[in-house]
Amino acid sequence: MRLAAARGWRALTLNFRSCSGELNRLPQFYHSGHTDDLDHVVGLLLERHPDAPLGVVGVSLGGNVLLKWLGERELDAPKQLVGAVAISAPFDLVPCARVLDRGLRRRVYTSSFLGPMRDKVRQKAERDAGFATRVDLALALRARTFAEYDRAVTARLHGFADEHDYWVRASSATYLRRIYRPTLLISALDDPLVPPDALPDPAKLPPWVRAEFTERGGHAGFVEGWPWRAGSWAERRGLDFLSEALAERQGVS
Repeated sequence: MRLAAARGWRALTLNFRSCSGELNRLPQFYHSGHTDDLDHVVGLLLERHPDAPLGVVGVSLGGNVLLKWLGERELDAPKQLVGAVAISAPFDLVPCARVLDRGLRRRVYTSSFLGPMRDKVRQKAERDAGFATRVDLALALRARTFAEYDRAVTARLHGFADEHDYWVRASSATYLRRIYRPTLLISALDDPLVPPDALPDPAKLPPWVRAEFTERGGHAGFVEGWPWRAGSWAERRGLDFLSEALAERQGVS
């Protein structure tokens, strides 16, 4: 947001359901393939500012949602959309979930993620009558892996057969070839949450989808600069890409 403001751009952040500091009111949460809310927010922006060019950046799970949305819209993506950037997106959720559900990553990363997720399920069950019947509450509250949580909550709430069905259908990897807007994919090969085998083959991407996979950067890290003035290379690179796409669009028009 600061980098966008420094360029004189207006910027908006989409908080996924229950991620804004308060529980959302409807039974559903968000998930890696839930594109409805992004589509709704983009629609509102274009309704309010129909002539304004639009660039979208998605980070981590948000990157997966963004790419899947672009692939779903295909040629019908808004004409105002000049470009998109996905940083550290988990393109293929199956290997990502598997690597997070075992070993050190399970003890460090997965346990950190699942704590707040279990708390939200507990709060929903206490607040909303009937929520407990829509999920496997007992399994959700004792879940120690993404497989257990997604089987108990995500799949049941959102109409998937099980956790594997969710992972496959919510992954953005199969949607990349259906993207028709300038798009930049930024990922690091040392990402602890997204293993290299989850990354797409750059040679198989459409010409307007560019992959920049770095040796280092971690998960949404890409730190650059001095320790007391550190910034994110990926964020800066992403806005540079959108600026280039905007300039090209204006040059054509």
